[in-house]
Amino acid sequence: MSRIGKAPISLPANVDVSITKGNMVTVKGPKGSLSYQVDMDIKVEVEDGTLSVLRPTDQKRHRSLHGTYRAVLNNLVKGVSDGYVKEMELIGVGYRASNTGNILELTLGYAHPIMFVVPKEITLSTSAEKGQAPGIKLESNDLELLGQICAKIRSFRKPEPYKGKGIKFKGEIIRRKAGKTSGKK
Repeated sequence: MSRIGKAPISLPANVDVSITKGNMVTVKGPKGSLSYQVDMDIKVEVEDGTLSVLRPTDQKRHRSLHGTYRAVLNNLVKGVSDGYVKEMELIGVGYRASNTGNILELTLGYAHPIMFVVPKEITLSTSAEKGQAPGIKLESNDLELLGQICAKIRSFRKPEPYKGKGIKFKGEIIRRKAGKTSGKK
């Protein structure tokens, strides 16, 4: 049995879970409401403040879905109760980030600035303090959407291994490579 799949999800007091016909799981909490469609074979139960995910058989398909759905539902519960925050920083001379509402404007060394519209489900803020790298802070209750948006922003200028320039997550360590040697022997 899946170690992750068989672990029950404890529900905080302010979180309400409802399972409708067709295995649509809706989780409501102080940070909002999220829904997720679970496969019809997988059974989801709510008992005594815990959420359990059960599989009917030991088929390979059921085993692969068991832990995945448990992890996704756990992310939904954590998202509506606490929320998620991702912080990114821009490393490079002249790299800047600013926002107007949910429109992110990035200057990344290209001939033109990059304008990116962030979905309304995500709260966006930027910082530019002297002596520190410009930062982007994204907050949301949906971890999947937050991850997709962070990946898209990062794709505008991925960190390169020689100088470490680019957009990276705060605290991320970029593996560096040695450049060419200066002289031949």
